[in-house]
Amino acid sequence: MKKTLPEGFLPGERLTFEKFTQWHEDNRKVSSIVLSSMSNEIQKQYERYEDVWSIMHRMRELYAVQDRHIRYAVTKAFFGARMIEGSFVREHGVMMLSLVEKLKDLQADLEKEEMYVDVILQSLPPSYDQFIINYNTNGLEKSLHELINMLVQ
Repeated sequence: MKKTLPEGFLPGERLTFEKFTQWHEDNRKVSSIVLSSMSNEIQKQYERYEDVWSIMHRMRELYAVQDRHIRYAVTKAFFGARMIEGSFVREHGVMMLSLVEKLKDLQADLEKEEMYVDVILQSLPPSYDQFIINYNTNGLEKSLHELINMLVQ
Protein backbone atom coordinates (compact mmCIF):
# COMPACT_ATOMS: atom_id res chain seq x y z
CA MET A 1 0.00 0.00 0.00
CA LYS A 2 1.25 3.47 -0.81
CA LYS A 3 1.87 5.57 2.30
CA THR A 4 0.41 9.05 2.15
CA LEU A 5 1.15 12.16 4.12
CA PRO A 6 -1.57 14.14 5.83
CA GLU A 7 -3.21 16.71 3.57
CA GLY A 8 -1.26 19.95 3.36
CA PHE A 9 2.13 18.36 4.08
CA LEU A 10 4.92 18.10 1.55
CA PRO A 11 7.38 15.22 1.15
CA GLY A 12 10.38 15.84 3.38
CA GLU A 13 8.47 18.23 5.64
CA ARG A 14 8.85 17.51 9.33
CA LEU A 15 5.71 16.07 10.84
CA THR A 16 5.27 16.41 14.58
CA PHE A 17 3.87 13.56 16.62
CA GLU A 18 0.85 15.66 17.58
CA LYS A 19 0.03 16.54 13.97
CA PHE A 20 0.45 12.94 12.86
CA THR A 21 -1.75 11.69 15.71
CA GLN A 22 -4.47 14.18 14.77
CA TRP A 23 -4.23 13.23 11.09
CA HIS A 24 -4.34 9.52 11.96
CA GLU A 25 -7.46 10.02 14.11
CA ASP A 26 -9.17 12.10 11.39
CA ASN A 27 -8.27 9.49 8.78
CA ARG A 28 -9.72 6.72 10.97
CA LYS A 29 -13.01 8.63 11.35
CA VAL A 30 -13.34 9.37 7.64
CA SER A 31 -12.44 5.78 6.71
CA SER A 32 -15.13 4.54 9.08
CA ILE A 33 -17.71 6.83 7.50
CA VAL A 34 -16.76 5.76 3.97
CA LEU A 35 -16.78 2.06 4.88
CA SER A 36 -20.11 2.31 6.70
CA SER A 37 -21.71 3.75 3.56
CA MET A 38 -20.86 0.56 1.61
CA SER A 39 -22.65 -2.75 1.49
CA ASN A 40 -21.12 -5.52 3.64
CA GLU A 41 -19.65 -7.32 0.62
CA ILE A 42 -17.91 -4.22 -0.70
CA GLN A 43 -16.87 -3.18 2.82
CA LYS A 44 -14.87 -6.41 3.21
CA GLN A 45 -12.89 -5.59 0.07
CA TYR A 46 -11.78 -2.21 1.42
CA GLU A 47 -11.24 -2.90 5.15
CA ARG A 48 -7.60 -3.83 4.52
CA TYR A 49 -6.75 -0.38 3.12
CA GLU A 50 -4.76 1.76 5.56
CA ASP A 51 -6.11 5.18 4.69
CA VAL A 52 -9.10 6.82 3.09
CA TRP A 53 -7.01 8.08 0.17
CA SER A 54 -6.21 4.48 -0.83
CA ILE A 55 -9.88 3.51 -0.64
CA MET A 56 -10.97 6.44 -2.77
CA HIS A 57 -8.13 5.96 -5.27
CA ARG A 58 -9.04 2.28 -5.78
CA MET A 59 -12.73 3.11 -6.18
CA ARG A 60 -11.90 5.74 -8.80
CA GLU A 61 -9.83 3.19 -10.71
CA LEU A 62 -12.67 0.68 -10.69
CA TYR A 63 -15.55 2.98 -11.53
CA ALA A 64 -13.95 5.52 -13.91
CA VAL A 65 -14.29 3.10 -16.82
CA GLN A 66 -18.03 2.95 -16.21
CA ASP A 67 -18.20 6.77 -16.36
CA ARG A 68 -16.48 6.71 -19.75
CA HIS A 69 -19.04 4.24 -21.09
CA ILE A 70 -21.90 6.35 -19.76
CA ARG A 71 -20.36 9.56 -21.16
CA TYR A 72 -19.95 7.88 -24.55
CA ALA A 73 -23.58 6.70 -24.57
CA VAL A 74 -24.92 10.13 -23.56
CA THR A 75 -22.71 11.92 -26.10
CA LYS A 76 -23.86 9.53 -28.82
CA ALA A 77 -27.52 10.10 -27.89
CA PHE A 78 -27.02 13.89 -27.83
CA PHE A 79 -25.26 14.18 -31.20
CA GLY A 80 -27.49 11.56 -32.81
CA ALA A 81 -30.82 12.96 -31.59
CA ARG A 82 -33.25 13.92 -34.33
CA MET A 83 -36.73 15.25 -33.84
CA ILE A 84 -39.33 13.40 -35.89
CA GLU A 85 -41.36 15.63 -38.17
CA GLY A 86 -44.76 16.30 -36.62
CA SER A 87 -43.75 15.39 -33.06
CA PHE A 88 -43.88 17.86 -30.19
CA VAL A 89 -40.90 20.22 -29.93
CA ARG A 90 -41.43 20.62 -26.17
CA GLU A 91 -40.71 16.91 -25.55
CA HIS A 92 -37.71 17.03 -27.87
CA GLY A 93 -36.42 20.14 -26.09
CA VAL A 94 -36.82 18.56 -22.66
CA MET A 95 -34.96 15.45 -23.84
CA MET A 96 -32.13 17.57 -25.28
CA LEU A 97 -31.86 19.65 -22.08
CA SER A 98 -31.76 16.43 -20.07
CA LEU A 99 -28.89 15.13 -22.21
CA VAL A 100 -27.03 18.44 -21.80
CA GLU A 101 -27.39 18.21 -18.01
CA LYS A 102 -26.13 14.61 -18.05
CA LEU A 103 -23.12 15.65 -20.14
CA LYS A 104 -22.36 18.45 -17.71
CA ASP A 105 -22.72 16.08 -14.73
CA LEU A 106 -20.29 13.70 -16.41
CA GLN A 107 -17.91 16.63 -16.97
CA ALA A 108 -18.10 16.19 -20.73
CA ASP A 109 -18.56 19.91 -21.24
CA LEU A 110 -18.42 21.00 -24.85
CA GLU A 111 -16.51 24.20 -24.03
CA LYS A 112 -19.20 26.75 -24.85
CA GLU A 113 -22.97 26.74 -24.63
CA GLU A 114 -23.11 27.73 -28.32
CA MET A 115 -22.04 24.18 -29.17
CA TYR A 116 -25.08 22.78 -27.36
CA VAL A 117 -27.32 25.29 -29.18
CA ASP A 118 -25.85 24.28 -32.56
CA VAL A 119 -26.44 20.58 -31.90
CA ILE A 120 -30.02 21.22 -30.75
CA LEU A 121 -30.74 23.31 -33.85
CA GLN A 122 -29.23 20.60 -36.07
CA SER A 123 -31.46 18.00 -34.42
CA LEU A 124 -34.64 19.74 -35.65
CA PRO A 125 -36.58 18.55 -38.70
CA PRO A 126 -36.74 20.55 -41.97
CA SER A 127 -39.97 22.28 -40.93
CA TYR A 128 -37.83 24.34 -38.52
CA ASP A 129 -35.41 25.57 -41.22
CA GLN A 130 -36.92 29.07 -41.27
CA PHE A 131 -36.63 29.32 -37.48
CA ILE A 132 -32.97 28.24 -37.68
CA ILE A 133 -32.23 30.79 -40.41
CA ASN A 134 -33.89 33.57 -38.39
CA TYR A 135 -32.11 32.51 -35.21
CA ASN A 136 -28.68 32.50 -36.89
CA THR A 137 -29.29 35.60 -39.03
CA ASN A 138 -30.41 37.73 -36.10
CA GLY A 139 -27.39 36.69 -34.03
CA LEU A 140 -29.53 35.67 -31.10
CA GLU A 141 -27.56 34.57 -28.06
CA LYS A 142 -30.08 32.73 -25.92
CA SER A 143 -29.67 30.24 -23.10
CA LEU A 144 -30.69 26.67 -23.79
CA HIS A 145 -33.92 27.12 -21.85
CA GLU A 146 -34.73 30.33 -23.75
CA LEU A 147 -34.06 28.56 -27.06
CA ILE A 148 -36.45 25.72 -26.16
CA ASN A 149 -39.11 28.24 -25.11
CA MET A 150 -38.70 30.09 -28.43
CA LEU A 151 -39.11 26.80 -30.31
CA VAL A 152 -42.26 25.94 -28.35
CA GLN A 153 -43.77 29.36 -29.14
